[in-house]
Amino acid sequence: MNNFNEIIEKVKDIISSESESGKVFDKDVASELGISQATFATMKKRGAIPYKELMEFCARRKISINWIFFDQSAGMLVEETEKFFQVKYFSNVRASAGGGSECFGEDYKDITVDKILIKNFYGNICDEELSRKKIEAIHVDGESMEPTLKNGSIVFIDREKNSISRDGIFVVSTPGGLFIKRLNRKVDGSIELISDNQLYSTEVMAPDEVRVVGKVVGGVDRL
Repeated sequence: MNNFNEIIEKVKDIISSESESGKVFDKDVASELGISQATFATMKKRGAIPYKELMEFCARRKISINWIFFDQSAGMLVEETEKFFQVKYFSNVRASAGGGSECFGEDYKDITVDKILIKNFYGNICDEELSRKKIEAIHVDGESMEPTLKNGSIVFIDREKNSISRDGIFVVSTPGGLFIKRLNRKVDGSIELISDNQLYSTEVMAPDEVRVVGKVVGGVDRL
């Protein structure tokens, strides 16, 4: 991180374009930051950086605070950001691979995941197509999908893939809660919820009892 004088010189450079003479003094910086000249002089003497005032200054001027403090250009930040993909992580939701479980709510947090990991879930997918994906992450609760999905693991769900098919594993909402199962629509229209673990029998439900939340595109043991 830069020291007090280096940071203040950057502020002076920014506001110098608004000065008729092009000269900017400490009193001008103090005024721009909303600090009294006496307080600013004391802070300068002590090398005490006015973080709060500088953050407000950057927000007001639409300037990257990382450039002010760390010499990181906006281009560098974009380059780093593009390495990651944002996922909604429902840490309190357990989709059951056993008995009934909770439904989705609004209690989630946005997390960043290595984009390479998400790309591997989809195979050959371009960045533009990936950017349009809405991926959510929840926990697996139970053993009915083992060995494919372990109890306690985290699965990534593509909400756009919400049609019933035997191709893959899906999260479904039922009167009994959320389930993670393979799906099959029978000739009579009823839906089979199929477990990978042979110790668990296939469940059959009426079409209006099953709503596909999304398709499981991948999973990890932990984040």
